This record gives sequence, structure tokens and C-alpha cells, in this order.
Amino acid sequence: MEPLMIAGLLILSFAAGLIGSLFGLGGGIIIVPVLTILYGMDPKEAMAVSLVAIAAVSAVSASSLVKERVANIRVGLRLEAGAAAGAAAGAVIALHVQSVVLALCFSAVLVYSASYMFLRPERIIPPSGERTDDDFTYRDAKTGEDVGYTVKNYATGTLGFLAAGISSALSGVGGGTIKVPIMNIHMRMPMKAASATSSYVIGITAFSGAAVYLLSGVLDAHMQTAAIVTVGAFIGSFIGLRILRRTDTSSLRRYFSLLLIFLAAVMLLGAGGII
Repeated sequence: MEPLMIAGLLILSFAAGLIGSLFGLGGGIIIVPVLTILYGMDPKEAMAVSLVAIAAVSAVSASSLVKERVANIRVGLRLEAGAAAGAAAGAVIALHVQSVVLALCFSAVLVYSASYMFLRPERIIPPSGERTDDDFTYRDAKTGEDVGYTVKNYATGTLGFLAAGISSALSGVGGGTIKVPIMNIHMRMPMKAASATSSYVIGITAFSGAAVYLLSGVLDAHMQTAAIVTVGAFIGSFIGLRILRRTDTSSLRRYFSLLLIFLAAVMLLGAGGII
């Protein structure tokens, strides 16, 4: 592989790892389009390489954030069942609904979530009275203070994760774009906890998918590419994690909302055949 191509892959995967660990989105939103458009890789092979990188991002960010109790394992695993069911349903829906209609629906959700997160302050419900199973606490590395919160709306949150799974299966845009706003806006989880939890559950899915691709032989011709992308994503996720620890919640919400607007535009342009 030529040095210029290696450098390009490292830059690509570094950006993917940085964004993935910072916002809990994984890195597929960057890796898959670039590998298919600029490097001419088959979409299935690009997805396989992307899943390996996402698993690396999760291994770095989620493991550390779980140890610090920022990532909420209990909530993530409880909701992820809905996302898994949604991913399966997405394959069925794709046979009966035009992609442009789906793109419009999901873009509307992204724009609404972005505007809500950008314009409205974060609403966290602190634990009150006797502690329950829905009360959680983590230490904010930036302020050094303990942040307590109570998770609400599990039932409708699971339905939201169902929609996130459908979106991921149909559009190729990571489910974290919907999972994070659901946890933050609807379930009243702090932004840092929502992003960290999303990174955790995305890693589980990515690891499973990467293992399947590896065993099926799809990655055999692209092991070098996967190794380079993994190295870049690993470094990017490490730096993204350090930025996350030092970023206040309000700034993180604003940056995330701008990213959602960008992804909504990309989704619409892709459905319209423009890109």
C-alpha cells in the first residue's frame, strides 16, 4: 500500500475515532462513505472495516467510561433490546417503503433533536429522597463534582431505540444519532452519560458484526486496511475521550446538535441521489 494512501486512511480513521468517542456515534458515518467513494471499496467490505474500527473506538472509550461510571451499563443494555429489534425490522420495512420517504422522516427527527438540544438547557432530574434503581451518579472530570440523575421514561425510550435500530439498518447512519438525543432529551440522562452509554452499546453491536465478517472471509483481502483504520481510530478515540472529560455539557450539546444538522443534510442528499 502506498504511503499516501496509508496517510489518508490514518487521517480518516483518526477523525472517525475522535467523533465516535466524543459523541457516542461510532465512526461509520465517516469511514464507510470515504472508503466506498474515495477508495472504491465494495460497501460490504467498507462496512466490515468500519465495524472493526468502531469496536476499537468502543474498547478505548467505553472501557474507561464504564470504569468511571459515566457509561450506564444497566440503562444501555436494557434499551439495546429495542435497537436490536429495530435493526431486524428495518430490513423488512426497506422492502415496502421508498428510501426518500424514510430519509425525510429520520431527517425531521434529527433536525428536531438538534434544535431542541441547541436552544433548550439540559434538564436533569436529580435523585430525591430514598435512592431507587433508577438513580445514578457519576463524577464529572471537568468540574470534579458528582452528578446525580434519575432516568425516566424507560418504555418510550425503548421504542425510541427501536426507531434508532430501524434508522441504522435503513440509512447506514449510526443509531447513536437517535439514541443519544433519546437518552438526553427524553430520558433525562446528562449529555456525557448519554454519549458514553451510546459508545458502550454501539461497541457490542460492532464487535458482533465484525466477528461475523471476519469468519465469513469478507475481511481477508482488506486486513491491512482494517489494521491501519483501527490504529487511527484507536488514537482518535483516545484523544476524543480526553476532550470529552474536559468539555462542559452545554458545549457538548451544541456541537452535537450541529453534527445532527449536518447528518440530516447528508441523509437527504443521499436519498435524492445528489451524493
